[in-house]
This record gives sequence, C-alpha cells and structure tokens, in this order.
Amino acid sequence: MSNSIVGGRAFGRSIVLAGALLASAAIGTSPAGAGQCPTDKVKPDAREAVNTPGKGVTDTVIASIDLSKEPINAADRLQRLRKLVIEPGGIVPWHSHTDRPAIIYIIEGEIVEYASNCSVPIVHKTGEVSTETKGTSHWWKNLTDKTVVLLSFDILHDKNDHHM
Repeated sequence: MSNSIVGGRAFGRSIVLAGALLASAAIGTSPAGAGQCPTDKVKPDAREAVNTPGKGVTDTVIASIDLSKEPINAADRLQRLRKLVIEPGGIVPWHSHTDRPAIIYIIEGEIVEYASNCSVPIVHKTGEVSTETKGTSHWWKNLTDKTVVLLSFDILHDKNDHHM
C-alpha cells in the first residue's frame, strides 16, 4: 500500500472536498446533469472503440487497499485512489469499466469524454463528479490550453490492466 502526500496541504484539502462531493452525490444532491450524457443522447454502442494512444497523462497511485484482506473479502480486487494529470492535448486512451467501477472527481480544469453509450461528447468541469460503471467504455481528451487534474477512486480487478 502506498501512502504519500502529493502537493502538500492544498492537495489534502482537495481530497476532503472530493470526499464531501462524493458523499453529496451519493445522496442525490449533486448538480443535475452536470458532466453527464443528456438523456436523449444515451444509447448502447453509440461510439466505436478507438485506438488513439494515451499521451500527456501522469497517473499516480496515491493509496490502495487489498480488498481480499478486508471484511468484504473481494478476492483479487484493489480499491485505489489515483491522481491523474492531463496536459493540454493529453489523451486518456479508450478503456472499459466492465469489471472496474470508478468515480472521478475533477479537481481542476475541463476535459471531454467520448463514451460508448453517449452519441455526443460529454464535457466535465472543475468540481464535477463522473461515475463509470459496467457498460461504460470511453476515452477522454483535454482540448484546452490548461492542465486538467482528476482524482480517480476505482476498484481494480486485473492488476495487469495498465489502462486508465
């Protein structure tokens, strides 16, 4: 397990803020529709997989928990907290969440998601939360001239999966 502080006190405050936002999202008080696919644009297989390689992304695992050693006994699963920094023009490559649910909190910046189940691009902005569950495959691109910073909370099944 890794325990590190990245960016000092400001980063710690960001984690506390992210936790509060995730808790409010869980009880239904998050902004309606923010960073989500419009209901009328949701459809299965709306977008084909792309082979655009990842670039300009730093993915740092801040901490992880081996869930097979916890009371829930989820064999071969890791709960992770990661910080992703996406440079201008950076790409998080196409990947699937079939067996890796995640919650993403946008700390800073604006990034566009191209999801398999949405016929239009989805814009995510600072302070928004995105959930990634079974049935979601997607890629993300930073179309701005500013760095984007995300926190990713995910449950990893395949430890050899090096996709984002």
